[in-house]
Amino acid sequence: MNGLPSRVTLVEVGPRDGLQNESAPVTTEAKIDLVRRLQDAGCREIEVTSYVSPKWVPQMADNHAVMSAIPRPAGVRLSVLTPNLKGLEAALADRPDEIVVFGAASEAFSRRNINCSIEESIERFRPVVEQALAQGVKVRCAISVAMGCPYQGEVSADEVERVVRAMKDIGVQHCGVADTIGVGTPRRVQAAMERALRHFPLHEVSGHFHDTYGQALANIYACLEMGIHVFDTSVAGLGGCPYAKGATGNVASEDVVFMLNGLGIDTGIHLDRLVDAGAAISAVIGRPPVSRVARALLAKRVPS
Repeated sequence: MNGLPSRVTLVEVGPRDGLQNESAPVTTEAKIDLVRRLQDAGCREIEVTSYVSPKWVPQMADNHAVMSAIPRPAGVRLSVLTPNLKGLEAALADRPDEIVVFGAASEAFSRRNINCSIEESIERFRPVVEQALAQGVKVRCAISVAMGCPYQGEVSADEVERVVRAMKDIGVQHCGVADTIGVGTPRRVQAAMERALRHFPLHEVSGHFHDTYGQALANIYACLEMGIHVFDTSVAGLGGCPYAKGATGNVASEDVVFMLNGLGIDTGIHLDRLVDAGAAISAVIGRPPVSRVARALLAKRVPS
Protein backbone atom coordinates (compact mmCIF):
# COMPACT_ATOMS: atom_id res chain seq x y z
CA MET A 1 0.00 0.00 0.00
CA ASN A 2 2.72 2.46 -0.97
CA GLY A 3 3.96 3.56 2.41
CA LEU A 4 0.67 3.30 4.28
CA PRO A 5 0.93 1.65 7.72
CA SER A 6 0.18 -2.08 7.81
CA ARG A 7 -1.55 -1.74 11.18
CA VAL A 8 -3.56 1.06 12.78
CA THR A 9 -4.52 1.52 16.43
CA LEU A 10 -7.96 2.98 17.05
CA VAL A 11 -8.62 4.62 20.39
CA GLU A 12 -12.33 4.10 21.02
CA VAL A 13 -13.63 7.30 22.65
CA GLY A 14 -17.36 6.56 22.50
CA PRO A 15 -17.81 5.78 26.21
CA ARG A 16 -16.33 9.14 27.25
CA ASP A 17 -16.26 11.70 24.46
CA GLY A 18 -19.24 10.12 22.78
CA LEU A 19 -21.60 10.01 25.74
CA GLN A 20 -20.54 13.02 27.80
CA ASN A 21 -22.82 15.50 26.02
CA GLU A 22 -25.94 13.34 25.93
CA SER A 23 -28.67 15.34 27.65
CA ALA A 24 -30.58 12.30 28.91
CA PRO A 25 -28.73 10.27 31.55
CA VAL A 26 -27.15 7.04 30.33
CA THR A 27 -27.17 4.39 33.05
CA THR A 28 -24.01 3.03 34.57
CA GLU A 29 -25.05 -0.45 33.41
CA ALA A 30 -25.37 0.74 29.81
CA LYS A 31 -21.90 2.28 29.92
CA ILE A 32 -20.39 -0.90 31.35
CA ASP A 33 -22.18 -2.96 28.68
CA LEU A 34 -20.81 -0.66 25.97
CA VAL A 35 -17.22 -1.09 27.16
CA ARG A 36 -17.68 -4.86 27.36
CA ARG A 37 -19.08 -4.98 23.83
CA LEU A 38 -16.21 -2.85 22.53
CA GLN A 39 -13.69 -5.16 24.16
CA ASP A 40 -15.49 -8.14 22.63
CA ALA A 41 -15.21 -6.45 19.22
CA GLY A 42 -11.44 -6.28 19.65
CA CYS A 43 -10.99 -2.68 20.81
CA ARG A 44 -7.78 -2.54 22.81
CA GLU A 45 -7.61 1.21 23.56
CA ILE A 46 -10.74 2.61 25.20
CA GLU A 47 -11.32 6.07 26.65
CA VAL A 48 -13.78 5.21 29.38
CA THR A 49 -14.78 8.26 31.41
CA SER A 50 -13.69 11.60 32.83
CA TYR A 51 -13.02 12.90 36.32
CA VAL A 52 -14.57 16.33 36.19
CA SER A 53 -17.08 18.06 38.44
CA PRO A 54 -20.55 16.47 38.06
CA LYS A 55 -21.80 20.06 38.04
CA TRP A 56 -20.19 20.56 34.62
CA VAL A 57 -20.47 17.06 33.15
CA PRO A 58 -23.23 15.19 35.02
CA GLN A 59 -23.08 12.30 32.54
CA MET A 60 -19.68 11.27 33.91
CA ALA A 61 -20.62 11.40 37.60
CA ASP A 62 -20.52 7.59 37.80
CA ASN A 63 -16.84 7.37 36.77
CA HIS A 64 -15.80 5.27 39.76
CA ALA A 65 -18.71 2.85 39.40
CA VAL A 66 -17.94 2.32 35.71
CA MET A 67 -14.19 1.90 36.17
CA SER A 68 -14.73 -0.50 39.07
CA ALA A 69 -17.07 -2.78 37.14
CA ILE A 70 -15.61 -3.06 33.65
CA PRO A 71 -13.47 -6.09 32.84
CA ARG A 72 -9.74 -5.66 32.37
CA PRO A 73 -8.53 -8.35 29.99
CA ALA A 74 -4.83 -8.53 29.20
CA GLY A 75 -3.80 -6.22 26.40
CA VAL A 76 -6.62 -3.69 26.87
CA ARG A 77 -5.62 -0.16 27.91
CA LEU A 78 -8.08 2.18 29.61
CA SER A 79 -7.74 5.96 29.50
CA VAL A 80 -9.61 8.71 31.35
CA LEU A 81 -9.80 12.49 31.15
CA THR A 82 -8.38 14.37 34.14
CA PRO A 83 -8.42 18.18 33.82
CA ASN A 84 -6.97 18.98 37.26
CA LEU A 85 -5.24 17.51 40.32
CA LYS A 86 -8.49 16.74 42.11
CA GLY A 87 -9.65 14.75 39.08
CA LEU A 88 -6.31 12.98 38.81
CA GLU A 89 -6.34 11.92 42.45
CA ALA A 90 -9.83 10.44 42.04
CA ALA A 91 -8.77 8.74 38.81
CA LEU A 92 -5.61 7.16 40.22
CA ALA A 93 -7.71 5.22 42.72
CA ASP A 94 -9.37 3.52 39.73
CA ARG A 95 -6.05 2.53 38.11
CA PRO A 96 -6.27 3.90 34.56
CA ASP A 97 -3.49 3.00 32.13
CA GLU A 98 -3.42 6.52 30.72
CA ILE A 99 -4.75 9.97 31.53
CA VAL A 100 -5.70 12.65 29.03
CA VAL A 101 -5.32 16.42 29.35
CA PHE A 102 -6.84 18.91 26.89
CA GLY A 103 -5.46 22.19 25.62
CA ALA A 104 -6.84 24.43 22.89
CA ALA A 105 -4.88 25.73 19.91
CA SER A 106 -7.03 28.89 19.95
CA GLU A 107 -6.89 31.56 22.67
CA ALA A 108 -10.54 32.43 22.05
CA PHE A 109 -11.64 28.82 22.53
CA SER A 110 -9.52 28.41 25.66
CA ARG A 111 -11.05 31.45 27.28
CA ARG A 112 -14.62 30.55 26.30
CA ASN A 113 -14.20 26.89 27.22
CA ILE A 114 -12.18 26.92 30.46
CA ASN A 115 -11.99 30.65 31.21
CA CYS A 116 -8.22 31.00 31.02
CA SER A 117 -5.45 31.56 28.50
CA ILE A 118 -3.62 28.72 26.77
CA GLU A 119 -0.53 29.43 28.84
CA GLU A 120 -2.53 29.36 32.09
CA SER A 121 -4.17 26.07 31.08
CA ILE A 122 -0.78 24.47 30.43
CA GLU A 123 0.45 25.56 33.86
CA ARG A 124 -2.65 23.99 35.43
CA PHE A 125 -1.77 20.73 33.73
CA ARG A 126 1.88 20.74 34.81
CA PRO A 127 1.32 19.24 38.32
CA VAL A 128 -1.24 16.80 36.88
CA VAL A 129 1.30 15.48 34.38
CA GLU A 130 4.08 15.34 36.97
CA GLN A 131 1.98 13.38 39.45
CA ALA A 132 0.66 10.96 36.83
CA LEU A 133 4.16 10.22 35.56
CA ALA A 134 5.38 9.73 39.12
CA GLN A 135 2.65 7.08 39.53
CA GLY A 136 3.71 5.33 36.32
CA VAL A 137 0.62 6.40 34.36
CA LYS A 138 1.08 7.45 30.73
CA VAL A 139 -0.02 10.98 29.79
CA ARG A 140 -1.67 11.86 26.49
CA CYS A 141 -2.74 15.34 25.45
CA ALA A 142 -5.41 16.38 23.01
CA ILE A 143 -4.99 19.71 21.24
CA SER A 144 -8.51 20.84 20.44
CA VAL A 145 -9.71 23.14 17.62
CA ALA A 146 -6.42 22.54 15.79
CA MET A 147 -7.96 23.09 12.35
CA GLY A 148 -10.42 25.83 13.18
CA CYS A 149 -12.21 27.55 16.04
CA PRO A 150 -15.90 28.49 16.31
CA TYR A 151 -14.94 31.87 17.84
CA GLN A 152 -11.62 32.74 16.18
CA GLY A 153 -12.04 31.11 12.78
CA GLU A 154 -8.97 29.63 11.12
CA VAL A 155 -6.18 28.29 13.34
CA SER A 156 -2.65 28.33 11.95
CA ALA A 157 -0.07 25.55 12.07
CA ASP A 158 2.10 27.93 14.12
CA GLU A 159 -0.62 28.16 16.77
CA VAL A 160 -0.88 24.37 16.86
CA GLU A 161 2.88 23.99 17.23
CA ARG A 162 2.94 26.47 20.11
CA VAL A 163 0.66 24.18 22.14
CA VAL A 164 2.46 21.01 20.98
CA ARG A 165 5.74 22.43 22.24
CA ALA A 166 4.20 23.52 25.55
CA MET A 167 2.69 20.07 26.13
CA LYS A 168 6.02 18.42 25.39
CA ASP A 169 7.76 20.79 27.82
CA ILE A 170 5.54 19.72 30.75
CA GLY A 171 6.20 16.04 30.12
CA VAL A 172 3.24 14.87 28.02
CA GLN A 173 4.17 11.63 26.24
CA HIS A 174 1.62 11.40 23.43
CA CYS A 175 0.18 14.22 21.32
CA GLY A 176 -3.30 14.02 19.83
CA VAL A 177 -4.27 16.68 17.29
CA ALA A 178 -8.03 17.27 17.23
CA ASP A 179 -10.30 18.82 14.62
CA THR A 180 -12.99 19.55 17.18
CA ILE A 181 -15.46 21.25 14.85
CA GLY A 182 -14.70 19.20 11.75
CA VAL A 183 -13.52 21.97 9.43
CA GLY A 184 -10.15 20.43 8.53
CA THR A 185 -9.23 19.30 5.02
CA PRO A 186 -6.33 16.98 4.10
CA ARG A 187 -3.61 19.54 3.37
CA ARG A 188 -4.40 21.59 6.46
CA VAL A 189 -4.42 18.44 8.55
CA GLN A 190 -1.03 17.39 7.19
CA ALA A 191 0.39 20.85 7.96
CA ALA A 192 -0.73 20.60 11.59
CA MET A 193 0.52 17.02 11.92
CA GLU A 194 3.92 18.01 10.56
CA ARG A 195 4.24 20.43 13.48
CA ALA A 196 3.34 17.73 16.00
CA LEU A 197 5.92 15.40 14.46
CA ARG A 198 8.64 17.97 15.05
CA HIS A 199 8.29 17.37 18.79
CA PHE A 200 6.88 13.84 19.21
CA PRO A 201 7.89 10.55 17.54
CA LEU A 202 5.61 9.11 14.88
CA HIS A 203 4.14 6.44 17.17
CA GLU A 204 3.20 9.11 19.74
CA VAL A 205 1.15 11.33 17.42
CA SER A 206 -2.53 10.71 16.71
CA GLY A 207 -5.49 12.31 14.99
CA HIS A 208 -8.99 13.04 16.29
CA PHE A 209 -11.49 14.08 13.62
CA HIS A 210 -15.10 15.20 13.61
CA ASP A 211 -17.17 14.72 10.49
CA THR A 212 -19.12 17.99 10.41
CA TYR A 213 -18.20 18.71 6.78
CA GLY A 214 -17.75 15.08 5.73
CA GLN A 215 -13.96 15.28 5.69
CA ALA A 216 -12.98 12.93 8.51
CA LEU A 217 -12.15 9.84 6.42
CA ALA A 218 -10.21 11.94 3.90
CA ASN A 219 -8.28 13.52 6.76
CA ILE A 220 -7.46 10.12 8.25
CA TYR A 221 -6.21 8.96 4.85
CA ALA A 222 -4.02 12.08 4.63
CA CYS A 223 -2.53 11.13 8.00
CA LEU A 224 -1.98 7.53 6.87
CA GLU A 225 0.06 8.90 3.96
CA MET A 226 2.36 10.48 6.57
CA GLY A 227 2.70 7.18 8.44
CA ILE A 228 0.47 8.24 11.33
CA HIS A 229 -1.23 5.11 12.63
CA VAL A 230 -3.19 6.06 15.78
CA PHE A 231 -6.65 7.65 15.60
CA ASP A 232 -9.50 8.41 17.98
CA THR A 233 -12.87 7.11 16.76
CA SER A 234 -16.30 6.84 18.33
CA VAL A 235 -18.65 3.90 17.90
CA ALA A 236 -21.88 4.84 16.09
CA GLY A 237 -20.43 8.33 15.57
CA LEU A 238 -21.41 9.34 19.10
CA GLY A 239 -20.45 12.72 20.45
CA GLY A 240 -20.08 16.35 19.54
CA CYS A 241 -18.74 19.54 21.06
CA PRO A 242 -20.99 21.66 23.28
CA TYR A 243 -18.88 24.76 22.55
CA ALA A 244 -19.02 24.43 18.77
CA LYS A 245 -22.33 25.24 17.11
CA GLY A 246 -23.33 22.66 14.53
CA ALA A 247 -20.38 20.35 15.25
CA THR A 248 -21.43 16.77 14.66
CA GLY A 249 -19.94 13.77 16.34
CA ASN A 250 -16.56 12.14 16.11
CA VAL A 251 -15.85 10.07 13.05
CA ALA A 252 -17.64 6.73 13.42
CA SER A 253 -15.45 3.78 14.35
CA GLU A 254 -17.39 1.51 11.99
CA ASP A 255 -16.69 3.80 9.00
CA VAL A 256 -12.98 3.96 9.77
CA VAL A 257 -12.66 0.18 10.25
CA PHE A 258 -14.49 -0.42 6.95
CA MET A 259 -12.10 1.92 5.11
CA LEU A 260 -9.02 0.40 6.74
CA ASN A 261 -10.22 -3.11 5.96
CA GLY A 262 -10.54 -2.06 2.33
CA LEU A 263 -6.97 -0.79 2.38
CA GLY A 264 -5.71 -4.07 3.81
CA ILE A 265 -4.73 -2.36 7.06
CA ASP A 266 -5.14 -4.41 10.22
CA THR A 267 -6.94 -2.97 13.27
CA GLY A 268 -7.69 -6.16 15.19
CA ILE A 269 -11.34 -5.06 15.34
CA HIS A 270 -14.26 -7.29 14.28
CA LEU A 271 -16.55 -5.03 12.24
CA ASP A 272 -19.84 -6.90 12.80
CA ARG A 273 -19.33 -6.95 16.57
CA LEU A 274 -18.46 -3.25 16.48
CA VAL A 275 -21.71 -2.60 14.62
CA ASP A 276 -23.55 -4.56 17.34
CA ALA A 277 -21.96 -2.41 20.04
CA GLY A 278 -22.97 0.77 18.24
CA ALA A 279 -26.51 -0.46 17.64
CA ALA A 280 -26.91 -1.38 21.30
CA ILE A 281 -25.83 2.00 22.68
CA SER A 282 -27.80 3.83 19.97
CA ALA A 283 -30.93 1.97 21.12
CA VAL A 284 -30.22 3.11 24.68
CA ILE A 285 -30.01 6.79 23.70
CA GLY A 286 -32.93 6.49 21.32
CA ARG A 287 -31.54 7.27 17.89
CA PRO A 288 -29.98 5.34 15.01
CA PRO A 289 -26.19 5.15 14.58
CA VAL A 290 -24.65 8.07 12.70
CA SER A 291 -22.25 5.62 11.05
CA ARG A 292 -23.11 5.05 7.40
CA VAL A 293 -21.40 1.67 7.45
CA ALA A 294 -23.41 0.59 10.50
CA ARG A 295 -26.67 1.66 8.86
CA ALA A 296 -25.82 -0.22 5.67
CA LEU A 297 -24.81 -3.42 7.45
CA LEU A 298 -27.79 -3.31 9.81
CA ALA A 299 -30.13 -2.84 6.84
CA LYS A 300 -28.64 -5.90 5.14
CA ARG A 301 -29.53 -7.99 8.19
CA VAL A 302 -33.24 -7.19 7.87
CA PRO A 303 -35.07 -9.69 5.64
CA SER A 304 -36.56 -7.96 2.59
